[in-house]
Amino acid sequence: MRRNDQIRVREVRLIGADGEQLGIVERNEALNMAREAGMDLVEVAAGSDPPVCRIMDYGRYKYEAQKKKQEAKKRQTVIQIKEIKLRPKTDEHDYQTKVGHIRRFIEGGDRCKVTIFFRGREIVHKDRGQLMLDRVVEDTRDIAKVEQEPRSEGRTLHMMLVPLPKK
Repeated sequence: MRRNDQIRVREVRLIGADGEQLGIVERNEALNMAREAGMDLVEVAAGSDPPVCRIMDYGRYKYEAQKKKQEAKKRQTVIQIKEIKLRPKTDEHDYQTKVGHIRRFIEGGDRCKVTIFFRGREIVHKDRGQLMLDRVVEDTRDIAKVEQEPRSEGRTLHMMLVPLPKK
């Protein structure tokens, strides 16, 4: 959008402050009409022939656009991915604590990535890691579903849990 003196053509198609079509007028006449109304002449469609200009309060327009942008930003929800790391030898109490964290993340609306790390020779027993992931799925079945099935990458085994849709 260009304002006032930046418009470089002789004639423009003019739209009034209330949205009415005023027809094709000389650029200087359009500028005078905008000044008399105490507003700005704003070019809204430069590519058309002749260019389309509108009489408006440009400062107010920018202010309202900024307010709309802030309102849209306020309404959006940000979903984060939280990660919980386990080992195949994780004891029962530690496991229950981690499942409690997973439940808290899921109930908060976040996704949760569950990762099993294998150290040293533990990598030989990937089945123990798979059993642990299956157990996590079973313990969180009432609030979460598996979005990404367990996958093995290097020395890790991971899966993604997402909240069940609200009823």
